[in-house]
Amino acid sequence: MLLPSGGLGMNPSMDDMNLIQAQRHLVRDIGEEIDLEIGPGDDDPSFANTPLLGGPSQDPSAEEQDESKQMSMVSQLPNADQDILKEQPAKRKKKVVKRWREEWADTYKWAYVDVKEGTARIFCSVCKEYGRKHRRNPYGNEGSRNMQMSALEEHNNSLLHKEALRLQTASKDKIVVDKPIYVKALMSKTAGSIIEAALKRDPHEVEFIQSIQEAVHALERVIAKNSHYVSIMERLLEPERMIIFRVPWVDDRGETHVNRGFRVQFNQALGPCRGGIRFHPKMNLSVAKFLGFQQTLKNALSPYKLGGAAGGSDFDPKGKSDNEIMRFCQSFMNEIYRYFGTDKDLPSEEMGVGIREMGYLFGQYRRLAGNFQGSFTGPRIFWSGSSLRTEATAYGLVFFSRLILAELNKDIKGLRCAVSGFGKIAMHVLEKLVAVGALPITVSDSKGYLVDEDGFDYMKISFLRDLKAQQRSLRDYSKTYARSKYYDEAKPWNERCDVAIPCGSQNEIDQADAINLVNSGCRIVVEGSNMPCTPEAVDVLKKANVIIAPAMAAGAGGVVAGEIELNHECNVMHWSPEDFETKLQEAMKQTFNRALKAANDFGYQKESPEALLHGAVISAFLAIAQAMTDQGCV
Repeated sequence: MLLPSGGLGMNPSMDDMNLIQAQRHLVRDIGEEIDLEIGPGDDDPSFANTPLLGGPSQDPSAEEQDESKQMSMVSQLPNADQDILKEQPAKRKKKVVKRWREEWADTYKWAYVDVKEGTARIFCSVCKEYGRKHRRNPYGNEGSRNMQMSALEEHNNSLLHKEALRLQTASKDKIVVDKPIYVKALMSKTAGSIIEAALKRDPHEVEFIQSIQEAVHALERVIAKNSHYVSIMERLLEPERMIIFRVPWVDDRGETHVNRGFRVQFNQALGPCRGGIRFHPKMNLSVAKFLGFQQTLKNALSPYKLGGAAGGSDFDPKGKSDNEIMRFCQSFMNEIYRYFGTDKDLPSEEMGVGIREMGYLFGQYRRLAGNFQGSFTGPRIFWSGSSLRTEATAYGLVFFSRLILAELNKDIKGLRCAVSGFGKIAMHVLEKLVAVGALPITVSDSKGYLVDEDGFDYMKISFLRDLKAQQRSLRDYSKTYARSKYYDEAKPWNERCDVAIPCGSQNEIDQADAINLVNSGCRIVVEGSNMPCTPEAVDVLKKANVIIAPAMAAGAGGVVAGEIELNHECNVMHWSPEDFETKLQEAMKQTFNRALKAANDFGYQKESPEALLHGAVISAFLAIAQAMTDQGCV
């Protein structure tokens, strides 16, 4: 029961949570009764030890004991207060059936009991706060379902809770433990000093530090030959410009949300910046810097010398309506448009950003800039000549795989290929693998992976596209094709394969996955996503002589297609798919040969698993370093 604060002489503005505590709270399966009565006050010693979840149901004898305990508490009050309480009818415990509304179950997911300053409190498991920071007791001042849902709605609409919930969702509701940064041993103290300086400057940017380590490890022989490159590397690792900004937007219910936007223009020594925009809950400054650094090296290695950039937001487009995404994209562009232009920086598609998002972004940019120059890369925008823009990156991965196999005097026909991801790149990789005679056997999403022992064909790929368009699960595929199976909470890297093409996200292949790949017979890993392997996984693959094609080389197809789009001469031409594929294959071959030549110049044999991995970084870095040297210290 809830004691009147006025009768006790307490301050009415005192926190509600200082006055009430839940005597017992039982969570059962849907359909069972739940005791929501607010029990005795803070001085109940048993409250702190009462579990919020689970426990036996409360029987009549227990209720009688609770009532006798409450009567003993009342007897300790002054006589005047006892008279006030006796005049009030005894409040019966209210039972609420958790069947009436589905949202009811959410009430119990965010509460737990803890002791704060010697007093037991009901805390929100998302925000780790209690009391008026949520403006009301999370369980309401009464046990009625209306009050309960009102308190829940008010709690969930608080800005504090929304921010905490966003962070928790970004971590997939799992407890995130800071993982120590894996530092590779380097033979050169000079090269080690570069990593040490980066660790001191940005100790918490795990993804960025990891990408730096990979680059420095590949450049160890280059730096040993010329110490001048140390100062160049130190300047290169600090982005030219980092923009962090607020992105407010309004959803379809009229509620205001705030996300954080990023754009890192990493280096423009070779030309204007080009780089993707990623919309994903895990997007942060570290990821933006890592992507910008990788894009800088990728653009330098491609036939088109360009600067590198990357950016995006922690906005999650999943589950959002077209109008909500449009409003967000317009708000995002309102701040960042002044940094875009053909001679400055042009964004491209990345994770969470497709044709729809690029269209909204470009429309707002055109409106703000007041002219049509500074087009963005992407289909349906400014240039309709290339019919293979979205396929360029994926097709380039397959072409690069064939170049590696040709060096080994092998053909891709009939080889089993394990592919991860379920986005546009992964789907186009499947499509091209089928076209060249390979046997793609897997795709994956965030919840598991699908394997088809017969391999995918055009009809099956079309069915997969329908599943994605209808936002259905990959599990539905196995209901149609009996020789397929979907595995929950698993990765495809333990399936028998000859070639692995990860197209998911960074660090999707860890040490255990690398061991599975080796044991499954994989001989080539072609990186379809940026930095898909952890450092430990790379070590395992190299020791097993598995060839790794880095994303900065294998993924250059998107850079090629983007630059063709911006070529004015191409705007008046209509390229056939065959013509475009021919041009793409030529560009990929140039990139492949450039990486192998750089590796050979510094003592890496082309048969070595490190040849492409290190040669790509060496070739890209030398091009950037020469430009930075010529332009002076700027």
